[in-house]
Amino acid sequence: MNITQDGQGPLVVLSHALALDRHMWDALTALLAPRCTVVRYDHRGHGRGPSPEAPYTIDDLADDAAAVIRSVSSRPVVFAGLSLGGMVGQALAARHPSLLRGLAVINAAPHYADRALWDTRIQAVRTSGMPAVAEASLDRWLTPGFRQSPAGQAVAERLRQTLLGTDSLGYVRACEAIAAMDLRPGNRRIHTPTLVVAGRHDLATPLAQSQAIAADIAGARIVEVDAAHISAAECPAELARALDDWMRTLPAEAA
Repeated sequence: MNITQDGQGPLVVLSHALALDRHMWDALTALLAPRCTVVRYDHRGHGRGPSPEAPYTIDDLADDAAAVIRSVSSRPVVFAGLSLGGMVGQALAARHPSLLRGLAVINAAPHYADRALWDTRIQAVRTSGMPAVAEASLDRWLTPGFRQSPAGQAVAERLRQTLLGTDSLGYVRACEAIAAMDLRPGNRRIHTPTLVVAGRHDLATPLAQSQAIAADIAGARIVEVDAAHISAAECPAELARALDDWMRTLPAEAA
């Protein structure tokens, strides 16, 4: 896996969203790095991650994340994932609990009852490539008000270029994995301290999805941030505060 490490202090591993890459976290990393060691990596078929020829599952992506953690630390870490990364985080905590001292699930879902929307996206990309889903994705990812601001326009353009540069097959394989997932049984086994973050204006994974995750994970806390789906790009300072406040409640790192 392609891994980037910044900062110094307790280790936090960040896992990115569908059709993006580890640079989705650049702004949040800059805020966390003065007090944390921040590790980011690229999923299969995204950024500089390995190219996926064969289909795979969210469990496979969780095993990838476990391999990343083992490569950078001999002690449990905090794992924070957004969207696809948050789905990976749920599976990771169910499959590899000993690797985690904390889990943050950001703008994610545990299950999709209707896979039609994923089949539609898959067909569009198979037919016309990544431009077929670019504008609709940006509409879901960022609030209209933010996109109209100068800062928001720059963020949207960076996200657009990453999306357009994503491997079409990588996107399709990830959509297939999301469409097939049901993380609810595993969530009921999770005992890792968990923060669930919901975007107040998130249409891709609405508040009800975050509430369902929090309801299934014992002791989970839920907070809202003033953003749409890619909150790490739209409100990194607010998200950093939410993570900092929660991480202060976690047990100290083992010596």
